[in-house]
Amino acid sequence: MQNIRADAYTKPFPHIIFHNFYTDEELKLIWEELDFLTKPDKLFNVKEYKGVEGYTEAKAIQLDTVYEGKNRKLSNILNVTRKVFDKEVLKAFSSISDCCSLAKHCNYDVTKVRYYHNNDQYKPHIDMLWNFLAFSYFYREPKKFSGGNLLFPKYDYEYPCDNNSLIILPSYVEHGVQEVKIDNSDYFDGMGRYAITHFGDIREL
Repeated sequence: MQNIRADAYTKPFPHIIFHNFYTDEELKLIWEELDFLTKPDKLFNVKEYKGVEGYTEAKAIQLDTVYEGKNRKLSNILNVTRKVFDKEVLKAFSSISDCCSLAKHCNYDVTKVRYYHNNDQYKPHIDMLWNFLAFSYFYREPKKFSGGNLLFPKYDYEYPCDNNSLIILPSYVEHGVQEVKIDNSDYFDGMGRYAITHFGDIREL
């Protein structure tokens, strides 16, 4: 039986962490797609997905642009991770602080998968166009890399890369990813750090 634990914090900034967030069956479906994406020409560099250059070399894919409209049902990740937007999950985050209170009204989101291998990192930045961010992490066990923690340099705080965890925080919080180090591993063997990021907002549709 799944045992999800949620820890809410107001300092150093409002955020909530869910441990053991996905069930074994949900993880199996997520990994099927992650394995499929970790193949030549499946993930894209910053220029190819029109990201902001100079912050990361880690490859990524925005699933919403690949699986548009009714095609969304073809993506295991897009379907399984709707769990992030469950009423109780967003309500728990919204209740932490007034600055989080609008999250429970989220009606628009985008999902991105990013894979970090040797020497990949993400420099500190702010995603100002959104209301909140939700990050979940996945890696093969036993873990073969070091680094990959979520960094918050302005707050002198970091969150460890905890397998099958979910952290939700306001988008105004500057964050980055610690450099990943992995030896004796081919890029396509999938032994690095995966992150599924959801960008949530309230918009006129």
